[in-house]
Amino acid sequence: MNIYVGNLPYEFSEEELRQLFAEFGNVTSANVIKDKVTGNSKGFGFVEMDNDEDGQKAVDELNGTEIKGRSLKINLARPRTDKPRMAPRKKW
Repeated sequence: MNIYVGNLPYEFSEEELRQLFAEFGNVTSANVIKDKVTGNSKGFGFVEMDNDEDGQKAVDELNGTEIKGRSLKINLARPRTDKPRMAPRKKW
């Protein structure tokens, strides 16, 4: 089960994210999304859990939890879709 975790504190590490969800079951992966240029957290991430029941329990219990002054927004991750690319600019 792939879980979206939004409104993360910017200093939250992947290890902290993994530990937060580990109390509900086995965490396959935990990723905090970072800006490609600065390397700073974008304030959201994804957690993958191998058991759907454990994942749903984590979503239900952690959604709205306040951590370091921020209320977490947690739900099932939507499948990734390809974004339409902008057409290249024409040179005059």
